[in-house]
Amino acid sequence: MAAEVLAQAGAQVDLYDAMPSVGRKFLLAGRGGLNLTHSEPLELFLGRYAERRGELAAMVEAFTPQDLRDWTEALGIGTFVGTSGRVFPTEMKAAPMLRAWLNRLRGLGVRFHMRHRWQGWAANGTGLHFTSPAGDTTVQADAVLLALGGASWARLGSDGAWVPWLQTRGADIAPLRAANCGFDVAPTASDRAGWSEHLSSRFAGQPIKPVALSFTGPDGELRTKQGEFVLTASGVEGSLIYAFSAAMREAIQAQGQATIHLDLLPAHTPEQVLAETRRPRGPRSLSTHLKSRLGIQGLKMALLHEVLTPAQLQDPAELARALKALPITVTRPRPVDEAISTAGGVRFESLTPGLMLKAAPGVFCAGEMLDWEAPTGGYLLTACFATGRQAARGLLDWWSTGHGA
Repeated sequence: MAAEVLAQAGAQVDLYDAMPSVGRKFLLAGRGGLNLTHSEPLELFLGRYAERRGELAAMVEAFTPQDLRDWTEALGIGTFVGTSGRVFPTEMKAAPMLRAWLNRLRGLGVRFHMRHRWQGWAANGTGLHFTSPAGDTTVQADAVLLALGGASWARLGSDGAWVPWLQTRGADIAPLRAANCGFDVAPTASDRAGWSEHLSSRFAGQPIKPVALSFTGPDGELRTKQGEFVLTASGVEGSLIYAFSAAMREAIQAQGQATIHLDLLPAHTPEQVLAETRRPRGPRSLSTHLKSRLGIQGLKMALLHEVLTPAQLQDPAELARALKALPITVTRPRPVDEAISTAGGVRFESLTPGLMLKAAPGVFCAGEMLDWEAPTGGYLLTACFATGRQAARGLLDWWSTGHGA
């Protein structure tokens, strides 16, 4: 996105990528249909950036979700709004969009250099040091725009190796942490995190739905959201978990653990659930009774057996409370390389409004390497696009004042 803005302004743009082809993480995002953005009102949309709303608002307002849809359709790629309000390309694929985009960039004169991995600055302090199949090379540039990603999906190029190089240039960098990630449940006595062998062997990989999740964050605010998530061999992951992952991560950092509560019957009132758990079941087993009266079966029934004691399962009041608020305690996020995105990065306080490093004139930063995070739902890609455009405009403004060549 930055290359497009710069090339349209007449700059000669050389784009270096460590991977054999460009857009590897973009293609990975397309495996889930390529959720480009979200159709909700802009005020709600901006709120998804939480404590970094103030820094990102103007950038997103300059390239709104509707602007992104218009831009996509100008590439010849139609978009539509799903039932959840999320926006997708009509074909639900990333590859056609990426091909059209690269054709546009090549038409603008952008030159691509694949398999060039940046290794920091050269010994002279100004050149860019790359390793490539042809050997080491040093590149001199009038200005540099870095979009190096966070530290998740290292196999696709974003490994966080850039952190010390920017720190030596005076950048203030918040530690890179997992965002939109799964979590491990409380470890067993052997310190092996995870569910019981029975639960994980039978149900790992299965979704649990419909369910509503409630969590009280370190700030004391209770939040509830309905959706679905997936049981993993060691814990939980999925869209509903990602919506709470930042608050859960902060709670674990502060308290050593975080407890979420699951409403397994979001369409039922507590009174309705209690009435059914109190209903005489005669010779029927508890599992048969709950399946017949409340539709509880499979993974939901297995979770009840995993969390509750036999005595609690046989107590109608305790069982009813658990069906509406089953406690699940997690103790650690999954490793950052497994996360969908990364929190932390270059703090906005060390950048100009044009996203140039204050301590390194001519060096601009954009995308996930900046210190912001957001839930899944189109907010990640939209902000990456918006910051890329902002950094490019910042570079052009810097040039126009006579600083660039």
